[in-house]
Amino acid sequence: MTAVENVPGRRVRDVMTRTVVTALRETPFKELVRLMRDNAVGAVPVLDSRHRVIGVVSGADLLLKEAGHDRRLGLRQALLRPDEAGKVAALVAADLMSAPAVTIGPDETLAAAARLLGRRGVRHLPVVDAAGRLRGIVSRSDLLTVFLRDDAALAADIRGALARELGAGPAERLTVAVTEGIASIGGSLADSSRIPLVARTVRGVDGVVDVAFALESVPRGPVAPLPLGPLY
Repeated sequence: MTAVENVPGRRVRDVMTRTVVTALRETPFKELVRLMRDNAVGAVPVLDSRHRVIGVVSGADLLLKEAGHDRRLGLRQALLRPDEAGKVAALVAADLMSAPAVTIGPDETLAAAARLLGRRGVRHLPVVDAAGRLRGIVSRSDLLTVFLRDDAALAADIRGALARELGAGPAERLTVAVTEGIASIGGSLADSSRIPLVARTVRGVDGVVDVAFALESVPRGPVAPLPLGPLY
């Protein structure tokens, strides 16, 4: 078991699409358009003969072809990056695809997938095993489904996360209520300095939109008098 599997939370494998529309290096332009239209997908992973992902063709890649039908082609093409300009005349997937593909493993967290999508500016991530073979695909919309989780299930996950982080005793003194993904944490916390830790723990649960606190202060008991020694 890898370290990433020991971290609580949903994984890419939990939300990815397992049946993936794919293409080969030699798949022609018009066939790529048909694949995307007929299957209502926005990107197609390109595979080699061993089912490994070598690139991705997106709708944006195909739309560059339109630049070739514009009378102002010289101006339009001058504004394109070199890799984009080359795709204007491309006829097959090998010349249209973005390569190497930005991929992710099935055991990565949803947070890691979201960061990778944002950092690389892509909308789809092929999901691959250790050998680079395709296992699924995950999109931005797939990652957003985590926020549709049932409030009761979300509350149960929050309680479990708090018990792991704080210990069973302190966690039992807290109450958890979730409404529309917003978690309200009540009860009492003996050490108020641990509130930031509680907040991080709750926000780290997949599907939490926000967290609010309604904690009670724990009254301090009477201070025991110091024992007096013998008077001389």
